[in-house]
Amino acid sequence: MTVAKSEVPNDDEVVTWWGLVIEGYLATQNKLMGEIAERFGLAPASFDILLRLVRSPEHRMPMTRLAVEAALSSGGFTKVADRLVAADLICRVPSPDDRRVTFAALTEHGLDVAERAREACAEILRRIVLAPLGDGAPGLAEAMRTLRTVNGS
Repeated sequence: MTVAKSEVPNDDEVVTWWGLVIEGYLATQNKLMGEIAERFGLAPASFDILLRLVRSPEHRMPMTRLAVEAALSSGGFTKVADRLVAADLICRVPSPDDRRVTFAALTEHGLDVAERAREACAEILRRIVLAPLGDGAPGLAEAMRTLRTVNGS
């Protein structure tokens, strides 16, 4: 629904619109993460970390930066990283240039799982987002990019 510039939405409409955005996101994210968990046994935080690493140069990233990008506390990130290490999906690699920096890097097994999970994610998103929205999907993505830009990270 578009609002003409002369129309000013009332308070209930604005709050309802935002509620629909949140509910739509949560329903879609839950469906996506449910399918990823079913196919790969990955929790949302683990999947997010693997996706970030598979898309990073050399499939690695400083652990502190990865924790920030994944919006995890230091302790929360350490727990997820420990699980990923135990599953042979990532390894910790000391930086050759700065002994204070440790990288999280995909293992060979982790790279395989991450690539297959990324492909599955794209297939699921095509089905549950692109198919229902059609030509509206790029506009939605651009609107969310705008909100991210003006409101924070």
